[in-house]
Amino acid sequence: MIFGAILAGGVGSRMNIPDMPKQFLPLGDKPIIVHTLEKFLTSSRLDCVYIGVHADWVTHMNDLIDKYVKGAKSRIKVVAGGADRNGTILNIISDIEENFGENEDNIIVTHDSVRPFVSLRMIEENIDAALKYGAVDTVTPAVDTIVSSNDGEVISSIPDRATMYQGQTPQTFKISVLKDLYNSLNDDEKKSLTDACKICVVRDYPVHLVEGSVTNLKITTTGDYKIAQAMLGCLKADE
Repeated sequence: MIFGAILAGGVGSRMNIPDMPKQFLPLGDKPIIVHTLEKFLTSSRLDCVYIGVHADWVTHMNDLIDKYVKGAKSRIKVVAGGADRNGTILNIISDIEENFGENEDNIIVTHDSVRPFVSLRMIEENIDAALKYGAVDTVTPAVDTIVSSNDGEVISSIPDRATMYQGQTPQTFKISVLKDLYNSLNDDEKKSLTDACKICVVRDYPVHLVEGSVTNLKITTTGDYKIAQAMLGCLKADE
């Protein structure tokens, strides 16, 4: 079986909006996370789309589903997120195994809730590659020069841009592969994780690349939010 996993456990601290996580902010005529959910629902290959949200927002998320996508409710399940990103993924996997059973070929397509412009093409290519390779990341080639600085004051090195990519989501895995690799990590290795793909990288498990897009914007800051509004034609001409 194939499962979507929209990760929405964040609280939006970089948006300076203390009373609402950024994924619930309006974008056009519906919240950001609803746009993202609708994109996932366009894939008929997804048996169920999970949404992992902070426990305080589970009821609100279910209310949004009733309001905007009630007809697809049978394909959607909301679960409480974990302490961090990977904790949320593991909570979703636990629910999958409890309700759908374990199968070594089960696939999980993880995605940032605040990337509402993900395309069906990206989702489908992630699924195809994960079935073949076991682990997939969505990336775009670096177009700007990347510099490295050890102290934040001066440049330490300039990597070859030809080998640099910017990571996006979806990130997609065979659940059995991701679980086995995560369970093999020690506590220090788990603390070093920045995303799910690093679980594979730490254990030298190859992660296949799928082409992303510059339009697959992650809405993290107020500037990103304005760009996303403009992409939907929501900004007034004088703003």
